Amino acid sequence: MAPEMKEVDAVIQQRLASDVVLINQISHYIISAGGKRIRPMLVLLFANALGFRGRERFELAAIVEFIHTATLLHDDVVDESALRRGRATANALFGNAASVLVGDFLYSRAFQMMVSVDRLRVLDVLADATNVIAEGEVLQLMNMHDPDLAVDDYLKVIRFKTAKLFEASARLGAVLAHAEPETEEACAAYGRHLGTAFQLVDDLLDYEGSTNELGKNVGDDLREGKPTLPLLIAMERASENDRLTIRHAIEQGEVSRLSEIVNIVRQTGALEATRDAARAEAEKAQRNLAPLPQTKYSEALLEFCVRSVERSS
Repeated sequence: MAPEMKEVDAVIQQRLASDVVLINQISHYIISAGGKRIRPMLVLLFANALGFRGRERFELAAIVEFIHTATLLHDDVVDESALRRGRATANALFGNAASVLVGDFLYSRAFQMMVSVDRLRVLDVLADATNVIAEGEVLQLMNMHDPDLAVDDYLKVIRFKTAKLFEASARLGAVLAHAEPETEEACAAYGRHLGTAFQLVDDLLDYEGSTNELGKNVGDDLREGKPTLPLLIAMERASENDRLTIRHAIEQGEVSRLSEIVNIVRQTGALEATRDAARAEAEKAQRNLAPLPQTKYSEALLEFCVRSVERSS
């Protein structure tokens, strides 16, 4: 997929251009940090798997990367993050106000690009996705510092905040290929389950990985008071004293006892249980590939399921 991703990068560079110097600086800074580029890759893989070869696939792949990048800029401000992808966050370098406004620029540029594709269904899918993502952000904010959060409510945030853009990316490939409604829904379900699996692994890596591997500070979720699945499972399984330790850390956003909490999470088997939950989601994603013809593209989509779960960064 490298040659196709180069085409996407060319669209990104072209569409990032602005007469406002600070917009260029910040948008190029965060886009050039790289990342896994999974969402644009899903657009391309599904379009190719279903036989669509038009250049619109590069435009739509760039659009979903812009939307994702805008959410990152806003996320880092809300979370007061200092490190992403191994580099200082844009808000740490340029300030919160500039980061929020450039995030707004990327959202609005994405919508300009959607209009240029001239497909109402594309607008429908992406307008819905951006709205649901915003709802997910607010839901997560409401859940901060709540150790009594139900697992279903935690998973709802993941479906809204992370999985929705995976779902939209996969669906767009099918939309471009004029796939049958059942096939389009299967592609969307693949994206939804893959995105859920991906976020579950992200959440466990906050207690399993290292800062160098992750490209962000280990323990950030705890510092922000996020009650993620590893903590929720650990509290369910831990002794009364250990449960109180985790509760207090979530309520206070306390990282001074991070090593102790990591030990509790590991000893209760919460990390492996979280990875098992991610594997279950990845298996659901795989099952939704059945309507696709067997090609190197559908093989790559199968491989995505494995890589998303068994990664360490």
